[in-house]
Amino acid sequence: MNTEMLCAQSEQDIAYAAQLIKNGELVGIPTETVYGLGANGLDPCAVAKIFEAKGRPQDNPLILHIAHPAQMQELCQNIPQSAWLLAEKFWPGPLTMVLPVKDIVPKVTTANLSTVAVRCPKTEATRKLIDLAGVPIAAPSANRSGKPSTTTAEHVLNDMNGRIAAILDGGACEVGVESTIVDLTDETPRLLRPGGITPEELTELLGALEVDPAVLGQIANDTVVRAPGMKYKHYAPQAQVIIVDGNSQAAAEYIRKRFQKNDAVLCFTEELPLYEQLNPLAYGSAQNNMTLSAGLFSALRALDAPEISTIYARCPEGGGVAYAVRNRLKKAAGFCVVNAEEEA
Repeated sequence: MNTEMLCAQSEQDIAYAAQLIKNGELVGIPTETVYGLGANGLDPCAVAKIFEAKGRPQDNPLILHIAHPAQMQELCQNIPQSAWLLAEKFWPGPLTMVLPVKDIVPKVTTANLSTVAVRCPKTEATRKLIDLAGVPIAAPSANRSGKPSTTTAEHVLNDMNGRIAAILDGGACEVGVESTIVDLTDETPRLLRPGGITPEELTELLGALEVDPAVLGQIANDTVVRAPGMKYKHYAPQAQVIIVDGNSQAAAEYIRKRFQKNDAVLCFTEELPLYEQLNPLAYGSAQNNMTLSAGLFSALRALDAPEISTIYARCPEGGGVAYAVRNRLKKAAGFCVVNAEEEA
């Protein structure tokens, strides 16, 4: 199979991509978060191709992407008022809601759960694609399973060339980490995955928010989860990733003492002078968490090389988008975190 590159600014290319979706093919699609690996979410055979192309475990549910908030009613039942409040405030945008599923959605899409994850993406070309296809599009991140997510069409091509029919190139992703996921099936909303919509924003609207244990640490592989990205090691390059906490000077001293010739440093732009001669890579500014979010996966992909043994990574603290960036880096590190100030 030859993977075609299409342009998200071309109405003709969007229509062609929609026809591919209708025909049961896979298309790499742009969103504001990361690129997705899209298929007709109501076609079990098409959805099965997603798992095959990614090498994705079958018990990892998928997110259904819709073009308009009202389409929730076609896929979900017993929708609480909180879902409509969130949709009004944050859709289109980087928020996914987990809700009770209707029978129209095949079990392969939901990983045999009684719930389904639904999102209305911000990217206009992708919403046009969904409209033209006439079906919700199931789309996990368009990377090989476990690897760093894809934030450019070139990333998708690198992972999926020959595995999928086409890629709709919409440029670099604005947010750079996957959507926030909130479970609305219990009395108290539960954060399953942090993302571009922050816990603070959710709490302000909902009044209360629980945080799932999967956000805070590694959970067992036999745990049943309601959303993607919760259970298995994710977002990881080939090398071991070690998060080094503490102030900049202490972290630099810790890393320099342990650095070997096949190691790498992932740091903030402001810290580059501290790692001279170590060939460090900055993924954004410590003063602007959105740059860290947008640059994280591109940086992890740049360091995904067999000659690199260990990646020492600096990670932002605090809430907001920093919370999502830290979650992704901790997942990539298998929750291996050291405090340089305590180790000094």
